[in-house]
Amino acid sequence: MIRFLLFLLLPACCFGQQIHAHNDYEKQRPFTDAYEQRADYIEADVYLVNGKLVVAHTRSEIDTSRTLERLYITPILRLFEQHKGRVSSDRKYSFNLVIDIKDKAEDVMPILVGIIHQNMDVFNRQVNPNAVQMIISGNRPKVNEYVDYPHFILFDGRPGEVYDDETLRHVALISDNFSNYSRWNGTGDLPDDDRNKLKRIIKRAHDQGKPIRFWAIPDNANAWKQLRKLGVDVINTDKVAEATAFLR
Repeated sequence: MIRFLLFLLLPACCFGQQIHAHNDYEKQRPFTDAYEQRADYIEADVYLVNGKLVVAHTRSEIDTSRTLERLYITPILRLFEQHKGRVSSDRKYSFNLVIDIKDKAEDVMPILVGIIHQNMDVFNRQVNPNAVQMIISGNRPKVNEYVDYPHFILFDGRPGEVYDDETLRHVALISDNFSNYSRWNGTGDLPDDDRNKLKRIIKRAHDQGKPIRFWAIPDNANAWKQLRKLGVDVINTDKVAEATAFLR
């Protein structure tokens, strides 16, 4: 009973400050830069091309040599081999690989599940607590289908989605577009009305026991600071090195 009461008294935000490397594949050194900065979430957008997952922001930018396997899966496997079942010599570090599906989920999901099945000690935290967690974002399956996927697959949730207890266990975090709540550009203070709207959404995610992220935020130090104070757990950024230096 005492433990339960203490839990209720804990701050809503108890996940620690985390960094989401947005559109990581567009960087000069995909995966490597975010990994070296110890990003908590590393994002790759994928399209399905001739049976292979190719990393690109839009279909017009597809380069079939830039496969998910070459840019992300193979380097991760090499790290686990190098560090004997860990992704890093830092025993506290692992990360989430966020796959933002740009094609039909029903076509892409079997391939992702297959990658994990072939490398369970690398991508399944029930097999290896130090494994990389794969999180599905973008064009996700329907919410009522989450429970049909293996436990090692988690999904990027949305504030407007309704989850029962079983489905919620398949949700890794809650994410939404910042512009749904504010047009603030990161200069000066966040307007009070916008702040209150954000607080309600943040509280809802925390009440579900999930960290929260907003994409398309103003990407500067003032915005990072104010969003952190509001309780945003995962800072979405294209400036991973700068955000990491500022927030940690």
